[in-house]
This record gives sequence, structure tokens and C-alpha cells, in this order.
Amino acid sequence: MIRYTADWILPIVGAPMRRGVVEIDAGRVVSVSARAVGDVIDLGSVAVMPALVNAHTHLELSYLRGRIGRRERFLEWIDELMSVRREFPDAADQRILDAVRIAIDEARASGTGLVGDISNTLVTIDLVEQAGLDAHVFFEILGFNAPDAVGRVSAARAQLDAVTSGRRHVRASLAAHAPYSVSPALFSAIRADLDRHEGTVSSVHLGESPEELEFLERGTGPWRAMLERLGVWSDTWTPPRASPVAYLSELGFLDRSVLAVHGVQFDGADLSRLSALDMTIVSCPRSNQYVGVGMPPLEAFYAMDVDVAFGTDSLASCPDLNVFAEIAEARRLAPRVPARKLLESATAVGARALRYDETLGTIEPGKQATLIAVRVPQGVTDVEEYLVSGITPDAVRWMSHE
Repeated sequence: MIRYTADWILPIVGAPMRRGVVEIDAGRVVSVSARAVGDVIDLGSVAVMPALVNAHTHLELSYLRGRIGRRERFLEWIDELMSVRREFPDAADQRILDAVRIAIDEARASGTGLVGDISNTLVTIDLVEQAGLDAHVFFEILGFNAPDAVGRVSAARAQLDAVTSGRRHVRASLAAHAPYSVSPALFSAIRADLDRHEGTVSSVHLGESPEELEFLERGTGPWRAMLERLGVWSDTWTPPRASPVAYLSELGFLDRSVLAVHGVQFDGADLSRLSALDMTIVSCPRSNQYVGVGMPPLEAFYAMDVDVAFGTDSLASCPDLNVFAEIAEARRLAPRVPARKLLESATAVGARALRYDETLGTIEPGKQATLIAVRVPQGVTDVEEYLVSGITPDAVRWMSHE
């Protein structure tokens, strides 16, 4: 049994505690109290808090760091992404694997203890397991003109099960990419697989770009042109003339088990529907601006009572995987959202969205002691506001317990 005290304890489920005490035994939190009883280890001028949750990233794209520039239009960024990826046809290329290992190390160094990782190849599963990083890996499926949607999903499920059996740190599920890259039949087949695996979670990129709205409303624009150029356009597809949220809701794809990633283009009707479905939006504001889709309406997300988690997206569109940097950008874009809500989004909400809330996301009795200590300068009186101001990895250390 070890008792720690520090200048600040942030349980997330309540207000920060000045000189509070966390009691830990066998890697689990035993108690959190306002004052010390018995011997304690004083950690000094730090804030003890749960590890952060990066609810949306693409670790397998880490080798693209610095290879794709900032763009004003999303499809320009997509074109370059696809072009560079074709230069690395082997998913097991040592350069790809080494970049993933470095990215995992950097994410952990900045305080991340759980990731929601999008993968098209499943090469990250071994690497996150070896690193001891808790992760939910989403095996992402694309296919706008897939001839056998049920067979494709069945094959993907078999592939996924074969590589995830017996993992301690990794959970996994199937996920749809986006409305402009997945057919209605494929959405239905992925939804059926999700229903067969009760208690898991899926993901979809949704409402990311203006071009997505044009495509769903009229069936025209850059996404139509790209699908035709790639030879995957389907003349049987009819534009739903609806928003992305309305479209997938009417298909029966959306519920609280599906994470809606990005949402830059969501309006009030979309947010009302998501709130009614008890869904979580995963916002990646730095990436959104880098790829040219705009700034997410973060204040509206919170005002409409939609759960918000944060992700960094990939190193192809973000300079780092530091969730503290992501919430600092969120603070800049949403100055009226309380710092406490942003911290909750980066911890408890993300853990709940990924279905890890029984063990991670808050400091409460019975939960894992997956905790970080963040250096806080003397004189700080509002520690929550300080923690959303931009924390760098050199200010973060992990608390380890035998």
C-alpha cells in the first residue's frame, strides 16, 4: 500500500484537491481523500491525474510525418496522402514499423495511456501490445462499390479475430471509413457485425469536409470525381439529400456504440440527433485545420450536450500525438468551455467512449492506477486552466507502482 500526496490531485469526477492523497495497492486505486492519514510520499509541485485518452489516431500512418504539407482543400491533402502511401506498398515495411514504435513512445511520453487507433492493415496490433499501451484498434473498411458486402465483412472479421486473440492490452472491432467511401450495403454489414459483438464500439469519419456535404446532398463534387477516377463509382448509388448524420441515422448505422469522428460540418440538427442517440464526437481540431476542412464548432458540441472526446488524428496531419496540445487548441477555439470540461473530455469521456471506463479515465477506488504527474509551477491557483494551456512532454512523468 502506497499513499501519494501532491500540490494537486485531479480525480476528474470532482474538483481538484489541494494536497489531496491517493492510496494505491497492487496497481489499483484504493482511495482518494482530502488529507493524509499515515505515511505518504510527497510528489511536490505536480498535478496527479489520470492518463490521457487519444480517442482517434492512425498510428500506422506515422511514417508520413512531414511528408504531406498543409492544404487549403481536403481533397488536395487526400490526393497527396494516397500518392505517398503508394510508395510504401508493404505494410510491414521496417520504416513503417519503426515509425509506429517511435509514435507510441512519444504518445506515452506526453501522458497518453489509451488510444483509439484506426488501422487498415492491423500492423499496429503487435506493436501496441508489445509497448503495453491500452488500445482499441478499429479495423477500417472501405468499399463504395463492394459487390459482396457481407462476405467482405465476414472476411475482415476472421482476419481481425485471428490477430487479436489472447491480447492483454488490445481490443478490436470493425469500423466504416466514411459516407463517401462506404456503400449502404457495406454500412449495413458492418452494423450487423457490431450488433453481433455486443459491448464493443465502432467508429466512422463523419461530417469532416464541405465536399462530403455536397456529395451527400447532390452526388456531385470532388468526391464524385475521385470515386470515378479510382474506378469505384457506382451508378446504383443515389444521393440521400441529407446531412451525414441524418444519412447514417436513417441507414440504422448510428447509436451510442459508434464514435462520430471530426464533425466539423455538423449543424444544430445534427448535434440534436447525436445527443438523442447518446453518441460521442471525437474532435481533432489541429488536424482539421491542417487538412483544410476548417475549425470544429466545439462550443456548439458542448452547448448541445453532446459528449466530446479528443484525438490527434495521424502524424500525416498533426505535428505530434500530444493530447495536451490538442486540448490547448480546443481551449483557443472554445474559450467559453470550462477547462474542467476539456480535461474531462481528454480523460473520462474518451475512456467511456472506448469502453474502458471501468478501469481508466478517472481516479476512483477500484480503477487502475494509470496515472501521470504533471509539473505545475509555484503560484498556479487555477490548475485546470493551467493544464489546458499547453503541456509539453518534459513536464509529464508516469507514476509507477509495484
